[in-house]
Amino acid sequence: MSNTEELSEDERLAAEWAALAEEGAGGDMGDMGDMGGGGGGDGGSTRVLNQDEIDSLLGFDQGGAGDSDNSGIIALVNSALVNYERLPMLEVVFDRLVRMMSTSLRNFTSDNVEVSLDQISSVRFGDYLNSIPLPAMLSVFKAEEWDNYGLMVVDSALIYSIVDVLLGGRRGTAAMRIEGRPYTTIERNLVERMVHVVLSDLSAAFDPLSPVTFRFDRLETNPRFATIARPANAAVLVKLRIDMEDRGGRLELMIPYATLEPVRELLLQMFMGEKFGRDSIWETHLASELLVTDVDISAVLDEVTMTLHDVLNWRVGTRILLNATPDGAIELRCGDVSMFQGRMGRKGGHIAVKIEKELPKQEVMRL
Repeated sequence: MSNTEELSEDERLAAEWAALAEEGAGGDMGDMGDMGGGGGGDGGSTRVLNQDEIDSLLGFDQGGAGDSDNSGIIALVNSALVNYERLPMLEVVFDRLVRMMSTSLRNFTSDNVEVSLDQISSVRFGDYLNSIPLPAMLSVFKAEEWDNYGLMVVDSALIYSIVDVLLGGRRGTAAMRIEGRPYTTIERNLVERMVHVVLSDLSAAFDPLSPVTFRFDRLETNPRFATIARPANAAVLVKLRIDMEDRGGRLELMIPYATLEPVRELLLQMFMGEKFGRDSIWETHLASELLVTDVDISAVLDEVTMTLHDVLNWRVGTRILLNATPDGAIELRCGDVSMFQGRMGRKGGHIAVKIEKELPKQEVMRL
């Protein structure tokens, strides 16, 4: 019975605390209702956000059409991406690519081709893969020296324009687009030839920074088969516009940051000259000081391997037998590096060594 009495006492205290909490909550809600301009206590306790407030919270506020800055959850998510501007040399590399592609594609198509750089941005690989407008051709390529992959996307308009130009289509007429069917073998082969031209120019654009070979790997039409990175991985997206008079289209290069990691330090340079901006005065001074640096040269007569027990038994007067002879070879060493081989002699009252042979760096002389 005592347990029942204690339990009822606990329940009574809990009920009192609950009543006090409800009174306090009711007073607060009443104050909020008064501040909000009326409304009953029950209505003030559950306030529902309208659609404009929800959009603002999520960062989809359409109030400022010209404002490109995101806010809310969108800004929080995008803050995890790396901005390409942190790699200043990328813009220099792709500007160089645009100039080279203009010349190469003119020779490739025998037509007046203009290539322009629309945008360089950072995206998540998964988001970009889901946003590719289909139909399109996706070319997977490999950076041999960096041992990683990149992606090139050729949109439908550019595909039909290239096919039309290479197969002798007349100028002044827009390329015919036939949607809803798979690309033919001829169309795939012609686009693959153009991809090889672009990859060659991309390799040449990176060459002053770091020599790299971009090798064509495969051509896909389904984005799922062109997955070269994890969906959450960040990547650099380069959008190019290719115009051939009244024909043309878009070409996009997507390079994961993991692919660029081997040359990340080089891409952090503000200008190409940093690669060659050495201080010649300091280098000359360092070289001159190295030439007058004192080094120790040891003339080794012989080497004997002994046990620690024998060494501990050495006393004054102990004789150590060597295999060296008076006319035996002497090895000259600088530190642990064997440099020369010679003969011991005497000159002007001093013991001397006459150098007879220069030893290869990897060779250890056997006496």
